[in-house]
Amino acid sequence: MNPEENTRPRHYCGLFGIYGHPNAAELTYYGLYALQHRGQESAGITASDGVDLRTYKGMGLVGQVFDKNILRSLPGRLAIGHVRYSTTGSTNLKNAQPLVVDCARGQIAIGHNGNLTNAARLRSELEDRGSIFQTTVDSEIILHLLARPDEEDRVHSLEAVMRKIQGAYSLVIMGEDELIGVRDPFGFRPLVLGRLPVTDHQSPITKHQSYAYVLASETCALDLIQAEYVRDVAPGEIVVIDPNGVRSVNPWAGTQQSHAFCIFEFIYFARPDSDFYNKNVAAVRINLGRQLAREHSVKADLVIPVPDSGNWAAMGFAEESGIPFGNAFVRNHYVGRTFLQPSQLIRDFGVRVKLNLIKEMVAGKRVVVVDDSIVRGTTARARLTTLREAGAKEVHMRVSCPPHKWPCAYGIDFPTRKELMAANNAEEQIRDFLGADSLGYLSLESMIAATGLPASEFCAACYTGNYPSPFESEHDKFVMEQHRTRSRRPVSELVRDDAQQKFL
Repeated sequence: MNPEENTRPRHYCGLFGIYGHPNAAELTYYGLYALQHRGQESAGITASDGVDLRTYKGMGLVGQVFDKNILRSLPGRLAIGHVRYSTTGSTNLKNAQPLVVDCARGQIAIGHNGNLTNAARLRSELEDRGSIFQTTVDSEIILHLLARPDEEDRVHSLEAVMRKIQGAYSLVIMGEDELIGVRDPFGFRPLVLGRLPVTDHQSPITKHQSYAYVLASETCALDLIQAEYVRDVAPGEIVVIDPNGVRSVNPWAGTQQSHAFCIFEFIYFARPDSDFYNKNVAAVRINLGRQLAREHSVKADLVIPVPDSGNWAAMGFAEESGIPFGNAFVRNHYVGRTFLQPSQLIRDFGVRVKLNLIKEMVAGKRVVVVDDSIVRGTTARARLTTLREAGAKEVHMRVSCPPHKWPCAYGIDFPTRKELMAANNAEEQIRDFLGADSLGYLSLESMIAATGLPASEFCAACYTGNYPSPFESEHDKFVMEQHRTRSRRPVSELVRDDAQQKFL
């Protein structure tokens, strides 16, 4: 894995689903393409022709996993898709999604974005009752709970499941002739609803309206397939799409429920052409840069971004400060998440292979470097060293969010608190470690103000340590593997215990 990627907050997953289109699998492929930035480890699509669910998934990028022949093998007007970055469970094909089961309730496929914070306990309880797990992802717990015949239909079953699971989850769920979208009651992870005109008048929902309906993690996926944005799925909402059209159920309706949308979507994760809560991500990032320039002004000759997530904040900083903007770092877009690492052959190879510097732009100049975050600090330090070596007169570091001091329990693969630089060092120490002439982080208040939304809408636990939803222990992405190892016992012991029980 790219050593630079190890120092960055990791993406989680991307979801896509479509109901009522004759080319459902193909449109899901394009939707996942638009969401590729949310996960690059695996990709999968499950499609239904109204009778059978067919699934294809593989390791790698969407364009590497699927081709025309594979998409043709996934017929039907209903499909869901998933791109994964592992935040619970190892990176392997077994853990790729969608996950599919055939049970007494029929065939069910699921794609999940987020982390369940009570996953270990729920899995232990299910295994004690005889459940057999095929993967080491927390998403499978939801499938096991859904398959239990405790409730009369899938929606009521989902309501019961939502009251048992805790943490962050946006879900796309599919049956033979049903598409369901779910957001947790805090709304940690995004999910939007869209619609697409259907020219084929044999669509099963034509008698209601000639639209196919779409669920996606971000609006950029709707844009790619030319679907119309309808609205965000509300926190706690269940959206059901079937032959009768679209209906909504919210088990928490009428109750006082706080929201906790991950503010890091605006800062780093989401594509700049996506919208959340009618706020464009690029516009918010420009506002972040403007706020940053107001809070941490500096005399300089050039503002340069760290591509790509720092581009828009740097643009805002330059516009507000009046300092010229320049793309001095050039990104190599053909670098994947893995490549040959010659370690000692080229110093800082992991950083330099992805970003190269145009030395002539910075030589002899006072430079402001704008980035979206500093996690461990090693990558930022290498970049500032490169600027010094290129002859920059001064180097000033500006960060478009507050210092990250707490790990995330809800689906961002931040390191543990002991590895977070700002959790263990004062800003002056961080500045000295980076080799910067000055360092400025955006304040929490200004970060929230840049979104144009109230602070009550957001989760900012990675900055404040105020976690909106309880969790039973510090998250470990390999907790399921550890659980499996701890609980594994020789078959002979199990047989002996069974015999003793019968004798007693």
